[in-house]
Amino acid sequence: MAKLPDFEGLAIFAKVVELRSFAAAATELALSKATVSKAVSRLEERLGARLFNRTSRRLALTDAGQKLAERATRLLLDGEAAENEALAQSVAPRGLVRLAVPMTFGIKAVAPILPEFLEQYPEVSIDLHLSDAMVDLIGDGFRCRPADRQSAGFIADRAAAVRDAALHGGVAGLSQAAWPADPSDAPRATQMFGYAYLSTQGVWHYTNASGEQVGVRPAGPLRVNNGEAVMPALLAGLGIADLPDFIVGDAIASGEVEVILKGWKQTEGSVHLVMPPGGPRPARVEVLAEFLAKHLGKGRKR
Repeated sequence: MAKLPDFEGLAIFAKVVELRSFAAAATELALSKATVSKAVSRLEERLGARLFNRTSRRLALTDAGQKLAERATRLLLDGEAAENEALAQSVAPRGLVRLAVPMTFGIKAVAPILPEFLEQYPEVSIDLHLSDAMVDLIGDGFRCRPADRQSAGFIADRAAAVRDAALHGGVAGLSQAAWPADPSDAPRATQMFGYAYLSTQGVWHYTNASGEQVGVRPAGPLRVNNGEAVMPALLAGLGIADLPDFIVGDAIASGEVEVILKGWKQTEGSVHLVMPPGGPRPARVEVLAEFLAKHLGKGRKR
């Protein structure tokens, strides 16, 4: 296998050419004079040609050195520019962030606040991917996605609280007499609408004021991979569902949906912004995380 070019040797050589002095190059690069000399000697040995004619008073390029100097200088400048650009991106917010967000949460909670973010950070652009399916952060090239809890091996920042009432029932067509007395009665009392991407393996978990806990596995004629798709059946009074506030909150406020089992509730969830591990985060990701936490953290009060 071919060896990589001696980039360090070429960069040091270019610095010696620029300053016309091994000692001056060593000082500017914060290296010893011996290290600079060895790097140039290593490069000469690799190329099979002398690059400098050295005398006690003068340092002059050979023909081979003259031919190499322009390319080595360009390589040094390109390397410095690449480092400066990467450094600037890690300090100043600029560049692209790929953000994956669940469909309805993205449309109702994230998309409306993005214009303010883009106005505040005009050099940052966002590639927003809306899907309830869990994306592969690393494999799919995403910088961050919301999740209900921290995923093993990833970095997670709390971004927002997500409030769930115990159960929701549509007022039209569903008699309150049919509503369950407690969560364990729900599968027998009426139809339940399920959600494909539950983080709790298809089980709804509830707790009451005395600390009693009940797990319910929804059983009914409708299972969806997007929570908003439940709303028509819920509003028609065909069954009950467990939906987050950002989906059902408006229907509760308008009286089209009622909260069932008010003495029972799910543990208040939270949305975390989950990011791949490794190294400091670029400024563009840092400011987006802070912005989402600030705006989504306000939540809806009921």
